[in-house]
Amino acid sequence: MAKSKTVFFCKECGHESIKWLGQCPACKQWDTFVEEPVIKTASKTNIRVKESTPTKISEVTTSEDTRILTGLHELDRVLGGGIVVGSLVLVGGDPGIGKSTLLLQMSKNLADINRKLLYISGEESLKQIKMRAERIGEFENDMLLLSETNLDTIEATIKSIQPEVVIIDSIQTMFKEEISSAPGSVSQVRETTATLMQIAKGLGISIFIVGHVTKEGVVAGPRVLEHMVDTVLYFEGENQASYRILRAVKNRFGSTNEIGVFEMRSSGLVEVSNPSEYMLQGKPEGESGSVVTCCMEGTRPILVEVQALVCQTNFNMPRRTAAGTDYNRVNLLMAVLEKRLGIQLAGCDAYVNVAGGIKIMEPALDLSIIMSILSSYKNKALDSRTIVFGEVGLTGEIRAINMAEQRVIEATKMGYTECILPQVNKDNIIAKGIKLIGVRNIRELLSYI
Repeated sequence: MAKSKTVFFCKECGHESIKWLGQCPACKQWDTFVEEPVIKTASKTNIRVKESTPTKISEVTTSEDTRILTGLHELDRVLGGGIVVGSLVLVGGDPGIGKSTLLLQMSKNLADINRKLLYISGEESLKQIKMRAERIGEFENDMLLLSETNLDTIEATIKSIQPEVVIIDSIQTMFKEEISSAPGSVSQVRETTATLMQIAKGLGISIFIVGHVTKEGVVAGPRVLEHMVDTVLYFEGENQASYRILRAVKNRFGSTNEIGVFEMRSSGLVEVSNPSEYMLQGKPEGESGSVVTCCMEGTRPILVEVQALVCQTNFNMPRRTAAGTDYNRVNLLMAVLEKRLGIQLAGCDAYVNVAGGIKIMEPALDLSIIMSILSSYKNKALDSRTIVFGEVGLTGEIRAINMAEQRVIEATKMGYTECILPQVNKDNIIAKGIKLIGVRNIRELLSYI
């Protein structure tokens, strides 16, 4: 009996090898090769190749109707203004985070405006989908449901029904019969996604696929999966917190910096139109170590609270902890404080936290981290109506940041009366209703604590 041939694939980049390798020669990752059977393809002999006629770019027309509004403003924002016709969107996230709930709510909104939609589930029966749909609300119009995992059957159904939007939940449960490996393997995920991409581009159908994530937080399967799709959305959030953040890490039709904020309730996901007010709920008044800053997520300014706790250490080596921001950046800023201001932090434990669980990596957070550390170290509170933002250099200078005027406007809307910002930005901003305090270096901060 002939032995079936197998090859090895890299789970990160899809590189193919006839033997197992410890390190992938393409992406340089270790221990990423998995064994998969060879996919048998039909012979290309005696097949006529049909010529394709190129089209001039001036003859291609675009209009506003190439996007479909989902009825969820936060989702439309992340997608870049709505669903692009013929696009392939990958939605990833931790189990139970709300991926299926979000797409089901989107399906309800599209069905209510008479959009033809097909919801395909490989994990739930039709009754289970109906139970979740009843929790969200009553559907005004019918939505087509299909419980199937065979992609050949799904492809035939899509071509016969011709829906406008298709949802696949999830890609790890789909399989093609000509591939002998199990559903969820590298070969199955790659080939099923390629087939769905051909359907989306060929028929002009927008397809959403749900992808499971690994313990590292990335979509399970080969990394080439993210390269094949048009948009990659990640649904983030803590299990203990009620809010959820939808973030685009890849978008061919819009910005990758936009985020959408939702709150999980018993009736489903509810949009948070004012994330600044939501993030500042429960902020303490008159406590040391608490500073409010403004970060930019795409074009959206969001006010968040930065907290610091500095106390004498009981160990030979002080402990440093950072939650919601870069740990190494916090250590760097503390070294700047010790060198430029002569503050002895070597004998202190320092804990920095961005309240609300949101993660911020932009440099504009530097000044608020330094202010919160100074406030906690001296045990003196900053005025509760003051907002702080700016980038700090290694020499202690405070450098300019981008979109400073939008941050000031957002602070004014939220009722803040003072804003500490880089002097360079202050010279270019004319603000009403808020006092702007420009600072050039961290030495000037001591008078405000």
